[in-house]
Amino acid sequence: MNRLSKETSPYLRQHMDNPVDWYPWGSKAFLAAVERDRPILLSVGYSSCHWCHVMAHESFENVDTAKMMNQLFVNIKVDREERPDIDTIYMESVQAMTGRGGWPMTVFLTPDGRPFFGGTYYPHQPHQQMPSFRQVMTAVDEAWTDRRPEIEKQADSLTAVIRQTAHTMDTIDIADNKPPRKQTTSDTTSGQELLRQASHNIVAAFDLEWGGFGIAPKFPGAMTLDAALRIYDKIGHSALLEGVCISLDGMASGGIWDHIGGGFARYSVDRQWLVPHFEKMLYDNALLARTYLHAWQATGNSAYRQILDETIDYVLRDLRLSAGGFCSAEDADSEGVEGRYYVWSKSEIENVVGAAVGKTAAKEAVEWWAVTTEGNFEGKNILHRPLGSELMRPTIVDQARAALFEHRRKRVRPGLDNKVLTEWNALMLATLCEAAAATRTPEWHDAAVANGEFLLSCSRRSDGRWLRSWQPGHKENSPTGNENSKEAARHLAYAHDYAALVDAFTRLAELTGKATWINEARKCADSLITLFADQSFPGFFTTGKDAEKLITRPKDIFDNATPSAQSSAATGLLRLARLSGNSSYSSHADAIVKRLTEVSVTHPTTFGRMLEAVDMTAGGLDEVVIVGDRPDLVEAVQVLYSPNTVLAWGEPYKSPLWHSRKEGYAYVCRNFSCQTPTADVEELRKQLNTCFD
Repeated sequence: MNRLSKETSPYLRQHMDNPVDWYPWGSKAFLAAVERDRPILLSVGYSSCHWCHVMAHESFENVDTAKMMNQLFVNIKVDREERPDIDTIYMESVQAMTGRGGWPMTVFLTPDGRPFFGGTYYPHQPHQQMPSFRQVMTAVDEAWTDRRPEIEKQADSLTAVIRQTAHTMDTIDIADNKPPRKQTTSDTTSGQELLRQASHNIVAAFDLEWGGFGIAPKFPGAMTLDAALRIYDKIGHSALLEGVCISLDGMASGGIWDHIGGGFARYSVDRQWLVPHFEKMLYDNALLARTYLHAWQATGNSAYRQILDETIDYVLRDLRLSAGGFCSAEDADSEGVEGRYYVWSKSEIENVVGAAVGKTAAKEAVEWWAVTTEGNFEGKNILHRPLGSELMRPTIVDQARAALFEHRRKRVRPGLDNKVLTEWNALMLATLCEAAAATRTPEWHDAAVANGEFLLSCSRRSDGRWLRSWQPGHKENSPTGNENSKEAARHLAYAHDYAALVDAFTRLAELTGKATWINEARKCADSLITLFADQSFPGFFTTGKDAEKLITRPKDIFDNATPSAQSSAATGLLRLARLSGNSSYSSHADAIVKRLTEVSVTHPTTFGRMLEAVDMTAGGLDEVVIVGDRPDLVEAVQVLYSPNTVLAWGEPYKSPLWHSRKEGYAYVCRNFSCQTPTADVEELRKQLNTCFD
């Protein structure tokens, strides 16, 4: 019996008609494994994963393969985006066994949840020295039946490795594999020197020909690029800015950028950013929009503003639900073919643009996007600009783009994963707040407020406990029968969710001047500390103390596709501490930063967001308070690229920043000690550009 039809995850529901007797993760599956004395087959993936679809079509939809799965195993299907705790734990085991990871992930567990064998995608037929999925299942069954003591030993060994890895931050100094020292780099090295070291390591990691980091496949690295901009703002180092601009230009030129509809794909399969893995993720677009915003502010390059506008337009147009939440992702496939929605033949472009705009426009469009008869991807064209070409489109190309956009809308769209993940929404909310403030765009302001209100009403229980995932249209999950009810949300939120909310609500307060958002940020911060803080070592566990007990309680440290809980908490708590005056927030953040400064400076491509926290502690944060109705002073602060400035304005709230302030004036402060109050915009700008002694 397949049990996935009532799950909120679109990924799980993609498998509800499989002949596999799938269970969702839970006690029923583990009880069944104990009663049958059979191993568990854990399959982990996500809805926009191309190879997850391939394995599903080849194996999970195959009646004979499913029969074998049902006879030999208890089968559990997990959405890694809903359950990052499960994904993280068992991915560690796969990487320990195989030296690599990825999705779909297939792991075989003992009935008590200990892994003993696993891998990623297994083909239906043997391929290039890779065994077929059925061969793997047969071998696992034989080992379970005939060599159980070996299985138990392997399970114990892998579980020990997972538990050790889960607490890397506590047990070793990551930078040099030595025991933690009483004195770290941050104790003995000046802030400026730390930033210089980080800048040299970032520059050394750049691909200075095509941009980004590494060769292929190539991921955007948005957080490291953003940290590089912050560091350049502090210390200069022209090679740092050059590497950032080459990277941003390369992505905006390549096929990883959707030149017709806006938005970024997950990654490029080549070094040149040309051929994307076509799925679009909310978090990538949130993080990249933020980086392009900051690059536009820092350089004045209008092309970066164009990318910012069109990325946010894409999210608001294609990922936003009417209730205000943002969907998780769009698939790589449409009509069962990867990339079909996005690619073009030369003749199609000529016909579409020629009919709508004219032959001259068609010729210009073909030249602009380097379109050829042969194509650059399976006989079709992924639109791109040659690296180093102008990115700002002329009017005639814009007209061609509009015609192609309308024509493309008639195609079958890729599948939409419409679950609303709290963390990813908070990342997008923070970006929207910054972008709305900096660009003075009312629609973005309104979308940010709507998203904040949506999260409060739909992703939080009545007792204040935040939840991870909400999905529309599931009235059976709501006692009230209301599909927009918060009871439609599921799974206890993780430290990542809480930390991202702290930052998002803080920035929403800075955008709107409404005290309620600072109060919500404080509630999230207090719960983050209560539920997730490690009482023995710095940092936050992934799961709350009220969560299901797994084989270990992980504590992540690496900034991968999204910020780690440690870096997200550190940056959010440092900013909130300055706005609220609560030293408890900064003490938790400072402890994390102190432990991870050295490794962040040494390995900046793995600790991009953590470098932002290092920068905050190295250079300090400025507090700006604007009292009374002075929109001109507020605008003067909001439009500046000043990443280490926090802003309090509008409705006063509990904080020493508001004590004894005079209406109509701006106060620029450091550690709550302020410069001379000013009512003049130019003087305010001058003070913001002046370093404190």
